[in-house]
Amino acid sequence: MRAALTWRDKAEQCIYDLAFKPDGTQLIIAAGNRLLVYDTSDGTLIQPLKAHKDTVYCVAYAKDGKRFASGAADKTVIIWTSKLEGILKYTHNDSIQCVSYNPVTHQLASCSSGDFGLWSPEQKSVNKHKVSNKITCCSWTNDGQYLALGMFNGIVSIRNKNGEEKVKIERPGGSLSPVWSISWNPSRDEHNDILAVADWGQRLSFYQLSGKQIGKDRVLNFDPCCVTYFSKGEYILIGGSDKQVSLYTKDGVHLGTIGEQNTWVWTCKAKPDSNYVAVGSEDGTISFYQLIFSTVHGLYKDRYAYRDSMTDVIVQHLITEQKVRIKNRELVKKIAIYKNRLAIQLPEKIQIYELYSDDSSDMHYRVKEKIAKKFECNLLVVCSEHIILCQEKKLQCLSFSGTKEREWLMESLIRYIKVIGGPPGREGLLVGLKNGQILKIFVDNPFAIVLLKQSTAVRCLDMSASRNKLAVVDENDTCLVYDINTKELLFQEPNANSVAWNTQCEDMLCFSGGGYLNIKASNFPVHQQKLQGFVVGYNGSKIFCLHVFSMTAVEVPQSAPMYQYLERKMFKEAYKIACLGVTDTDWKELAMEALEGLEFETAKKAFTRVRDLQYLELICSIEERKKRGENNNDLFLADVYAYQGRFHEAAKLYKRSGHENLALDMYTDLRMFDYAKEFLGSGDPKDTKMLITKQADWAKNINEPKSAVEMYITAGEHMKAIEISGDQGWVDVLIDIARKLDKAEREPLAKCAYYFKKLSNHGYAAETYMKIGDLKALIQLHVETKQWDEAFALCEKHPEFKDEVYVPYAQWLAENDRFEEAQKAFHKAGKQTEAVKVLEQLTHNAVVESRFNDAGYYYWMLSMQCLDIAQDDKQQKTEMLQKFHHFQHLAELYHAYHFIHKCTEEPFNYYLLETLFNVSRFLLHSLTKETPLGISKVNTLFALAKQSKALGAYKLARHTYDKLQGLQIPAKFQKSVELGSLTIRSKPFHDSEELVPLCYRCSTHNPLLNNLGNVCINCRQPFVFAAASYDILHLVEFYLEEGITDEEAVALIDLEVPRLNKKDNKWQEQMSDGVQTMRLLYKADEIEEDDPFTAKLSFEQGGSEFVPVVVNRAVLRSMSRRDVLVKRWPRPLQWQYFRSLLPDNPITTCPFCFQMFHSEDYELLVLQHSCCPYCRKKTDESNQ
Repeated sequence: MRAALTWRDKAEQCIYDLAFKPDGTQLIIAAGNRLLVYDTSDGTLIQPLKAHKDTVYCVAYAKDGKRFASGAADKTVIIWTSKLEGILKYTHNDSIQCVSYNPVTHQLASCSSGDFGLWSPEQKSVNKHKVSNKITCCSWTNDGQYLALGMFNGIVSIRNKNGEEKVKIERPGGSLSPVWSISWNPSRDEHNDILAVADWGQRLSFYQLSGKQIGKDRVLNFDPCCVTYFSKGEYILIGGSDKQVSLYTKDGVHLGTIGEQNTWVWTCKAKPDSNYVAVGSEDGTISFYQLIFSTVHGLYKDRYAYRDSMTDVIVQHLITEQKVRIKNRELVKKIAIYKNRLAIQLPEKIQIYELYSDDSSDMHYRVKEKIAKKFECNLLVVCSEHIILCQEKKLQCLSFSGTKEREWLMESLIRYIKVIGGPPGREGLLVGLKNGQILKIFVDNPFAIVLLKQSTAVRCLDMSASRNKLAVVDENDTCLVYDINTKELLFQEPNANSVAWNTQCEDMLCFSGGGYLNIKASNFPVHQQKLQGFVVGYNGSKIFCLHVFSMTAVEVPQSAPMYQYLERKMFKEAYKIACLGVTDTDWKELAMEALEGLEFETAKKAFTRVRDLQYLELICSIEERKKRGENNNDLFLADVYAYQGRFHEAAKLYKRSGHENLALDMYTDLRMFDYAKEFLGSGDPKDTKMLITKQADWAKNINEPKSAVEMYITAGEHMKAIEISGDQGWVDVLIDIARKLDKAEREPLAKCAYYFKKLSNHGYAAETYMKIGDLKALIQLHVETKQWDEAFALCEKHPEFKDEVYVPYAQWLAENDRFEEAQKAFHKAGKQTEAVKVLEQLTHNAVVESRFNDAGYYYWMLSMQCLDIAQDDKQQKTEMLQKFHHFQHLAELYHAYHFIHKCTEEPFNYYLLETLFNVSRFLLHSLTKETPLGISKVNTLFALAKQSKALGAYKLARHTYDKLQGLQIPAKFQKSVELGSLTIRSKPFHDSEELVPLCYRCSTHNPLLNNLGNVCINCRQPFVFAAASYDILHLVEFYLEEGITDEEAVALIDLEVPRLNKKDNKWQEQMSDGVQTMRLLYKADEIEEDDPFTAKLSFEQGGSEFVPVVVNRAVLRSMSRRDVLVKRWPRPLQWQYFRSLLPDNPITTCPFCFQMFHSEDYELLVLQHSCCPYCRKKTDESNQ
């Protein structure tokens, strides 16, 4: 640091105080009883102001620059505007000692010997506060909340802005150490408000707002008259009895002297936001100085050390941007840095630091050695084990202990010195002299080596990484580059102020000058870009630049030098440059250029950097081919051009290298078919066909199927054309193709047929199958399309396909509920077992789904199916007949249970009570052994109980309810059963006689619940039930004598021989009470003799065996045709014969299922359902 006098003036009286206008343009000086206003730029006196009548002791400017105030011995305070006009005056009782403006509210504090006043523009009066001692100085805090007052008795009083005392600081010296100057630190970076106090005990102290002292007192060795901070609080100025102004750090460390004066310095102030200082002396001298702070720093590779706040050293890592601060509490004079060493020269010593570790990013330093000597030197250099001091022409080498080991004396002044590395203790130094000589010195060698000598003085030096080249900047701002070995000047460039070689690339250097950064690679032209400052280092793509006091690392893309190498096809050198730092675009360009230059190794590295897998695969394939012995560079280059999209150039190279097929493949893969045809010309037809096929493939892929089909047909690729046409649904195109194809081309024709079927165009499919003669497929087509007539017609011509037609036909019929036809179809196909299985499954499903009417119908169908099988298959006859009777029985049960299910499960039904009553009894009599699936005995008993109670069969109802109590009753019937069981007790214990069933063979009355089942308890004759109402029909079954066939029996019955009356009926006329009556007299034996069948019915209970009615031919002849009903069962079953005992009550038998109905019921049911309610056969189907 040094001070340069800018201007000086002399007033006639002592200068007690001065103040700068906040913008720094004017300086107000208190000189005698006048105020002098100076222009700070050149020291011109602008205007003297005279308003006070006595000596002016103090002056202060408001922070907003609108007004300033002066106080004098005449006890007055005058407020002035910035236009130098007095606008206000007020007085105190004593002379004014100091004035100060609040930096925030612009409130003015004016202090006298006995009081202080607070005035602001908003107030009309001045608020005054008495004090016990003379006030010598005052200062406001930054936030304007507190005012510090310095007293003559050594006390510092801190008041709030209302004048109330908050803190009182009593100093050790007391009244013997008057506080003569105080100042708050204006820095806003400090966490606490810090007050600097200077007293005439010759001490400088620092206090917090709370009154707590910071650190110890600093001894000044003179009486301070003024203490003031720089505007940012980084330095303190103190002037006094030592007749000079001294510069201190904000912590009170002495840094140097600013301008010595002839008398005491009563006041000094720093110009706002600058390095200028104004000084006022007792003899009236006004001095204006500029402080020049020189840059003290050191650089080694990516570590930069520089001085901060004059006493601190900051080490900055230029790559990681880490910083570390080393506090010395003394003025730092010189700094040197090298590898893991740091040397700092202080006024009385040199301190040497080392890193804690060898980590390149470690920033922790510790003290290694201290050399407690005072040195004077121009330059300081540190090595691993030595420090080098430069004193004009002399270099001294000292060990870390301070011992001088070696000394070199130069011919001229040393202008530049730099450590260029080397083993520890044997490092080399590069030295440049004013006479143009450049030397290399090793610290362990007393002899300097002259590298070269030039005619101009050296300003800057640097040596290349390999130490083969030397760059010099001379005093004419010229950069000269020499070959160290040959001393030859390689090139020179103008406008340079500093130079640096790239530490990672031998042929690259940069130099700065004229506001530009210049980068030069090899002997190529210089690349320029704007840059302020000095280049001090060049590492990879980072250039270290010192601008004013800051060091920055500038990231510079190395694109320009890389392209310079590429222009000369120097790919390896270009790659080295790219590694220093270029953009991704530059990497791609390098990769492409190297690839086109067939420099595959460099291209591979570059493509790896940009992660371009496509080109890496290409390079790998070329390398593999080269290993296999291929060496045709034209072919390799053609592949490269093809990858780059330069297809026509690639095609020419393919052709030149004799690989036209590769060019053709390239064009076709790229869908450039026009170019491919042009390239092919009139070549091989096979190639043309292949080209058309590929073009068709492409048309297919881009969703142009029409074009693709046409091209496929042209190329003869019928299968592909058929597939596309079929997928698109173009039937017309398909039939055209099919008709043009020869019948020998079975595969494409079969494909056509497949698509015809898929597109539901069965006529074309049949035509195609006929063309290729595929009868089996044709039959399958008819079957799939349900065109049964065509299928049957083919079967007649080709019986071997019978199974392929009738089985699916039968299944289709069964699915459509056409079971009789399905049975016939199964028969024709010989698949009786399958027919039975289908019906069994249908039956089971109906039962599970509670469709009991359907279940009965399906069981009847099953029984008839078994009967058909028994007719055809003698081996299964017995089994099938058993199944027939079993299924017939189940059919009757399920048909009857249908009524019970409807009655119990549905809330409403239309069945008669008598019908439900009869059905319930029929089921209970039939379920003597096991109950079939789905039939509920509980539901049956519950229905019987309800109907019995309703019809008056109370005894039966009570018996039924009792039986229900022993069964598991569903919850929904529980209450009804319990209630019925109770209420039935109130009814008489007998059944209505009208309900008791009668046996028409033996005229025996049977109980309502018969333990024997549905037979007479007397004659064991089975009852015959009506299939609708389930009441007992007036029929008696009879059997034929042996030797009488069914046909003969029917013929005999049909004769209807008239009966001869053996005895005439005798009528007897009687008169009684005036009434005339006639009576027919006959005998019982006469009737018997008259009807032989009636005689056969006479029966006496002789045992438990059932004795059937067997008739002979005579009896058959005596029967009337209308009295006999015949069940004409198919073979192998026998026909069944029944005699109606009440011929006037007609009975109808269904001709299909042979169920018997009351004729009226049957006719009504047929009208309702248009078919038999049992077998669902329509009446018009008879005799078919």
